[in-house]
Amino acid sequence: MKRYAVVGTGSRAAMYIDALANSYADVGSIVAWCEPNPTRMTYYDRVLTTAGHTAPTRYAPDDFGQLLAEQKPDVVIVTSPDATHHRYATAALDTGASVVVEKPLTTALDPAQAIAKAVESSSAGLIVTFNYRYSPRNSEVRRLIASGAIGKVTSIHFEWVLDTVHGADYFRRWHRDKSISGGLLVHKSSHHFDLVNWWLADVPETVTALGGLRFYGDQNAAERGLTDRPSRSAGAPGAAEDPFALDLAADDKLRQLYLEAEGDDGYIRDQDVFSPGITIEDNLGLLVGYRSGAVLTYALNAHSPWEGYRVAVNGTEGRLELDVVERGFVQGATGVVGRPAVDPSVNPDDPTAGGTTNPRPAGERLLVQRHWEQAVEIPIPEGDGAHGGGDNHLLDDVFRPTGDPDPLERRAGYRDGLRSVAVGIAANRSLETGLPVHIAEFGLPLDRNAGA
Repeated sequence: MKRYAVVGTGSRAAMYIDALANSYADVGSIVAWCEPNPTRMTYYDRVLTTAGHTAPTRYAPDDFGQLLAEQKPDVVIVTSPDATHHRYATAALDTGASVVVEKPLTTALDPAQAIAKAVESSSAGLIVTFNYRYSPRNSEVRRLIASGAIGKVTSIHFEWVLDTVHGADYFRRWHRDKSISGGLLVHKSSHHFDLVNWWLADVPETVTALGGLRFYGDQNAAERGLTDRPSRSAGAPGAAEDPFALDLAADDKLRQLYLEAEGDDGYIRDQDVFSPGITIEDNLGLLVGYRSGAVLTYALNAHSPWEGYRVAVNGTEGRLELDVVERGFVQGATGVVGRPAVDPSVNPDDPTAGGTTNPRPAGERLLVQRHWEQAVEIPIPEGDGAHGGGDNHLLDDVFRPTGDPDPLERRAGYRDGLRSVAVGIAANRSLETGLPVHIAEFGLPLDRNAGA
């Protein structure tokens, strides 16, 4: 039985804590929390004790060294704010504890170099939890490219759109501060860059980026006449009719983790998306050059009316296309987290939602078309659970690995984490300078994947 410590007890930790409390309870137990907020630790204490486990010992972030010395965890799970990941990962690795890091691996170059050094000098390993690798549709793309179905890849276009539910949420919480999250190019796009790196089995070399804050924030709101907005949703007049408001009190988990925890540390989870202080971008475009010569064009929008992604991969023998609609549309306040639907009978992803034809129902389609042939639709295996069925497979790899070879190589090690954040870090630098950035100048060890 392994001993686990969890660093950071926000909502992202739930997947790991629920797993160890229930389906993977035979693997090990959580012996320690490392978290500044006692109310959040109490919430997860209840999750564990309800499942018949003992509440872990509590440690503040500054006492992490004491946690390692006293509890001697075999594995440290890091789900704290992104800019802090390196502090816990390097300290744990130095003691011989393995590390599971929620993506992104880190947010900046110096921490990335520190993690690389710690892994390479440690007897333990590090896993980055890129759950989208395990989604059946994304795994199928990897399989097709590796099989040579479209020949050698020459270019790839990847467009990801976040809607006014999911996309807006990054501008309410700590992610809105680029010094903590690295911006969406690091926090969110590390998923996407990892997919491309993994699909192509290639190393990114050059990055050029453009983008900015075009929709959210106080200045954009003022230009559109959205003035006199409250600083947060809770207690704000008219919040019930505001599609950009977040009702923390209406969702039991959000209420307990955040609204009732405000007195401990003052963290506000429902800041207005049009309030001052946002330093991240909401519209972004990149050109990424790969060692093989392939070129990635990437676009991210965080205020789309629908959510999903489109991928087109061009090869010397044909083309592959993946279209994914994760949410077809948001009807008024229907999709606002923590608020019931305006009309509970309406499902935004139903093809006949609201009694009308919905031309964008939720779903996915994968096509391969070789030169001089008709397109062929490739069946996608069904997946159960979150992130397109990826989370359940990921948890098996994290908590109950078989050791059997995986022909798709989905388990992500620290070099995979470095490759993905290197693109985001380089893109942020390109935004600042207006110039292309050569990733080789970072001096990161990207050539082999080891240390998983």
